[in-house]
Amino acid sequence: MILGQLAKRCSRIAYNGAAVKVRLAGAQLSLNVLTIRNFHDSDKQSLSLAQELKQDSVSGPIKDQAETTVSDQVAEYSKYMMNTYTRPPMLVDHGKGCYVYDTKGNKYLDMTAGIAVLALGHGHEGVSKVLYEQSKKLNHVSNLFFTKEVCELAKDVIEKTMSSYKEGNAGIYEDRHASFPKIFFTNSGTEATEGALKFARKYGKHIASSGTMKVGNSDPTLASDPNLKYHFHCFTGSFHGRSTGALAVTSNPKYQTPFTPLIPGVTVSKFNETRELSSFINERTCGVIVEPIQGEGGITEATEEFLKAVRKRCDQVGAVLIYDEIQCGLGRTGKLWGHNNYSPECSPDIITLAKPLANGFPIGAIIVSDKVSQVIKVGDHGSTFGGNPLGCAVGKYVFAQISDSAFLSQVQEKGDYFKKELLKAVEPYMAKGSSSGAIVEVRGKGLMLGVEFTEAPSSIVDKALTNGLLLVAAGRNTIRFLPPLIIEKSEIDTCIQLFKKTLSETL
Repeated sequence: MILGQLAKRCSRIAYNGAAVKVRLAGAQLSLNVLTIRNFHDSDKQSLSLAQELKQDSVSGPIKDQAETTVSDQVAEYSKYMMNTYTRPPMLVDHGKGCYVYDTKGNKYLDMTAGIAVLALGHGHEGVSKVLYEQSKKLNHVSNLFFTKEVCELAKDVIEKTMSSYKEGNAGIYEDRHASFPKIFFTNSGTEATEGALKFARKYGKHIASSGTMKVGNSDPTLASDPNLKYHFHCFTGSFHGRSTGALAVTSNPKYQTPFTPLIPGVTVSKFNETRELSSFINERTCGVIVEPIQGEGGITEATEEFLKAVRKRCDQVGAVLIYDEIQCGLGRTGKLWGHNNYSPECSPDIITLAKPLANGFPIGAIIVSDKVSQVIKVGDHGSTFGGNPLGCAVGKYVFAQISDSAFLSQVQEKGDYFKKELLKAVEPYMAKGSSSGAIVEVRGKGLMLGVEFTEAPSSIVDKALTNGLLLVAAGRNTIRFLPPLIIEKSEIDTCIQLFKKTLSETL
């Protein structure tokens, strides 16, 4: 059929160089039309032929050839891009809600949400409208000036953060009544980490020189040289970013080794282990950074006992406690902050945030307790693009949605349902008694869930893709489930069906 059409019309169609490429492979034909110009008929007729050929080329057995074409395109584009990610040979075209579509029209249920970014899902009309309206009004003036957008977002985040502590859970400000935390806006999570480390380091020098440490100083050299209080402490399984400072407190040799030496003075101890804290966190430690729920580390929750012990030790030596809420914060667990799931004895001094704040528009922030913010002066830190009107306008809209108590309750409810269904789905593959299984456990909170396998699950992630399910791995052997927070129960059911199908085909 295609050959007949082509023969009939070829005398009327001219092509420019390699504009029309015909390749025969048995009964298959692939036509790539770059420029078609019809010298005898109307442009409409030429376009009609191109459309007919394109339609036939992506139906039936020709679809395999179309896949080859996409692979060729990806290979071509890859020549111009740094080779820092392993990506499947597909081109994502658009998204809506919890689904994304590739350039061939294939539909995928997205359980990655851009790695916990798209809280309100793909193609959200409200987000798009705010971004469009703000782009017509004011894009950028830098931090040399106040804008309404940055001021309003700062007020909203701080007030909602303070009100989230009224239920008797962990809070960022020490007397919980008189002092207000402050916020600094960045463009990303790793920038937020870098700023938090700077603030902790300056605070450490301040208290070392002023003699205001809460417990007697057993390191007499600090009084004469407060610059010695510059050390940081992090934990195994941590991930805080890829810039040099953030990488130094990311305890993963895979990421660190190629870029050593990193900043000095960083110590590491085992996550959720309290016995070593006093050995590693000492008077020279200015800051301790920890994720209440580790994301990249494999969806691992900190215990109440552990965070209490870390907080206590920080108080003893005058160290700043930094909670990295970049992945687990802003509604992901069903509470505004991941640390809202813990008691007041686990309260941080600094919170870092980013991913979902503007639903995909780059923005991050650092929330800093009053005691720390008081030592930060004009010129100590800055950002050209941080807190720009576009990001803050979208952030204000998104934050209003995800900080709403009813919205957060729904996230908790859907998370409980999702976890229950995941447990049922993996039950046939779990270890039972003395017999080993392919799956270790299901863990997580809210819509931040993980399934740990006994071996690296890369083949499962790959197979899920062919079944129309987007997943992302974490740690060594864990698959993360990080859907948009707007996911419906029916979409959770679809995810479970596709995941069960994938498991049956790979395990």
